[in-house]
Amino acid sequence: MNRQSVDGADHDRIAELGGRVLNGGHVTRAEGEFLFNLSRSADIVDLMSWANRIRERFKGNKIHLCSIVNAKAGACSENCSFCAQSSFYETGSPRYGFVDPEPVREAAEEASRNGVTAVGLVAAWKGLKEGPMLDEVCDRIRDLAQSGKARPDASLGIIKSQKVADRLKEAGLECYGHNLESSKRFFRAIARRTPTRTASKRSAT
Repeated sequence: MNRQSVDGADHDRIAELGGRVLNGGHVTRAEGEFLFNLSRSADIVDLMSWANRIRERFKGNKIHLCSIVNAKAGACSENCSFCAQSSFYETGSPRYGFVDPEPVREAAEEASRNGVTAVGLVAAWKGLKEGPMLDEVCDRIRDLAQSGKARPDASLGIIKSQKVADRLKEAGLECYGHNLESSKRFFRAIARRTPTRTASKRSAT
């Protein structure tokens, strides 16, 4: 049986930081690093308990299920070294262009049958700009919203234009997610700006 010492000072500090956030405050970078580096099981239990209080305070205690549709797969221009959908690696991952309306409708029907709250459209690309692709995305979102089967969600990369965000909202989008793979400072460690493509790489259709 392994015994670990319990540091009462850490317990008090976790409570102090948790209480601050619970009341609408923020933690500093150094305080965040302190929480991130906690290793004793008792401290981690403390941290999880405060995280649960904060979650219930700001987000409630209900689980909202979201199904996803991979609306565009593979051939991504980014070089994230962990991702099978990057165009810089031969992985055998499926590749196809933006999906037709029918698969999205089928996903909404299945979500409704299984009590899933939302259907999220996700795509393998860097981001979404104004143009024909935005028109198609808005058409799928509008179709999904009008079906009444599930809430339209999306995770479509970086959006730099407010006009694009406004178009998505007008189409019926209710929730937009973005995966932060790393901090900006660490990004080059996982995705080089000028990678060397595999010689046998074929262009996606």
